[in-house]
Amino acid sequence: MDVKAPRFWQGGKRSLLATLLTPASWLWTGVGRSRRARTRPWVAPVPVICVGNLAVGGAGKTPTVAALARWFQARGHTPHILLRGHGGSLSSTGAHKVNPATHGVADVGDEALLHARIAPTFIAADRVAGARVATPGADLIIMDDGHQNPTLARDLSIIVIDLGFGLGHGRVMPSGPLREPASEGLARANAVIAIGNGMVPRAIARSSLPVMKAHIVPDPSSMHLAGKRVVAVTGIGRPEKFTETLAEMRAEVTDLFAHPDHHVFSGDDILRAVDRARDRDAVAVMTAKDHVRLPPEARDLFQTVDIHLEFQRPDMLDALLEPLRAQISASKAQAQQASPA
Repeated sequence: MDVKAPRFWQGGKRSLLATLLTPASWLWTGVGRSRRARTRPWVAPVPVICVGNLAVGGAGKTPTVAALARWFQARGHTPHILLRGHGGSLSSTGAHKVNPATHGVADVGDEALLHARIAPTFIAADRVAGARVATPGADLIIMDDGHQNPTLARDLSIIVIDLGFGLGHGRVMPSGPLREPASEGLARANAVIAIGNGMVPRAIARSSLPVMKAHIVPDPSSMHLAGKRVVAVTGIGRPEKFTETLAEMRAEVTDLFAHPDHHVFSGDDILRAVDRARDRDAVAVMTAKDHVRLPPEARDLFQTVDIHLEFQRPDMLDALLEPLRAQISASKAQAQQASPA
């Protein structure tokens, strides 16, 4: 779920609008609790990692999933990625394997196309149906989003938080940005990945969960933009994250065209940015997530800034994930014993 955060979500808890919406928040919370209480999760034959968040909007789940997939791949494992496929028409028609050669954003969504560059990726609104299809050939499943979805059992639950936004004023939707009370979401988690600069919210700092700090950094392949004038175009939850990355690269941002999250770029959007770049003697740039949403004929007009997640303490990530490797080995051994000779 990606929702543009209204301003009052960042204000104080005594905001009049937040107070008026409180009864609706009670209803939202109650429905979520009831669903989790009466649902018996399906247990996949391979371990499942869930990468979720507590607040609506972008928190950094996409680069986190990519980092986890690469971690396991570097150690000889075969992760498959599962997600809903936000914005794609196929997610509501069953479970599908993403094929970048034949699927577009309208079919599977932008995150799915990015994930498919890294590992076999599957989309489904029904997480259990998706896990069933994603399991063959995998030794673990990494689920992008779904911390509040109780239908699929998970072996490791990781909460991702954007420190630039935090938890807002701490209220639950629609009164605030939280998908559920922070204490309840944290109680079902095993660890927190805190991305960016800022203070760790008090609710998380007071929990007993390990908190791994990380930053989104540009890939070396994008460093050729260092020192260049750029016109930045975004359609992500927090456009300032993109400008921060460009500043870290020492690119000079002359203009920023910020659109809503998952924005589908029109011809006017494209021409306006390209014309501005020409007028400024600059390069038109966007994130890889935005670039996949461009029409094919417009993709050569923009350069992409590729990024990855860099952990402050990689050893904490190792300590979190290493026990799962033993579980993967045990799952494989159990599968071999169950298979006919």
